[in-house]
Amino acid sequence: SVTLSNPVEKVTYLTIFHILFVLFVWTYWKSIFTLPVQPGKKYHMSYADKERYENEERPEVQRQILAEIARKLPVYTRTGNGGIRFCDRCQLIKPDRCHHCTVCAICVLKMDHHCPWVNNCIGFSNYKFFLLFLAYSLLYCLYIAATVFKYFIKYWTGELTNGRSKFHVLFLLFVAVMFFVSLMFLFGYHCWLVSRNRSTLEAFSAPVFQNGPDKNGFNLGFVKNLQQVFGEEKKLWLLPIASSQGDGHFFPMRALCEAQNPLLANEEQWEDDGIDEEPHDSGEASSLAIERET
Repeated sequence: SVTLSNPVEKVTYLTIFHILFVLFVWTYWKSIFTLPVQPGKKYHMSYADKERYENEERPEVQRQILAEIARKLPVYTRTGNGGIRFCDRCQLIKPDRCHHCTVCAICVLKMDHHCPWVNNCIGFSNYKFFLLFLAYSLLYCLYIAATVFKYFIKYWTGELTNGRSKFHVLFLLFVAVMFFVSLMFLFGYHCWLVSRNRSTLEAFSAPVFQNGPDKNGFNLGFVKNLQQVFGEEKKLWLLPIASSQGDGHFFPMRALCEAQNPLLANEEQWEDDGIDEEPHDSGEASSLAIERET
């Protein structure tokens, strides 16, 4: 119902509109259909280790079994009690920044959150796509609101007489502005997370290292934090093409003292950590110092 009299203006409008629309659909499709990555086989318990672990009733011995298995793995974070991060549902040692998603029923590498917008778990494999989806959705809504606004002014001043046009203009402007405001806060929050190299889960619960919790444990500086998500090739940053650094199992840490694997420490240190610190969860299960997520 809204027409553009100038052919150049019409072509420009349609060109920008379709570019934003294609990028919006492309990033949304990649966010939905890029499956979350699960930990590799080396993080899963072997049949023999599983039998040995499940048949052992003493928490301290179970703790030692997990420590022995994790010695050969690049695992640096621990539970709040100083124990090995272990998923009893997936039967695996959790890599750093990996968490169990109860909706997907799997452990997801660098899990950020489970998003109802895309009906998928946002993690290492699709976090870049999710950020681009938010960015292009934001630009899409802003562009629609900006191009419709002048017709809203004409409606307000009485220049538009077609009743159907009035409805279209008001509806488009209202929806575009509403989604723009919502997306602006969400996108701004995730930009803040990326600038500090944190996930949503880590923003609420700081990762625990050998020296205790550290919310900035993975913060490498603004530029390197961006490269962790978008890669070093800047020409790929704005395209929904996989370019994140690493494989999702290991992430460089900020402090030099955290570069040494705490699992290589002697077993007495582990036992002292478990005895001296108060468990965060009540009940007998917490004494195992094993992270059990629901």
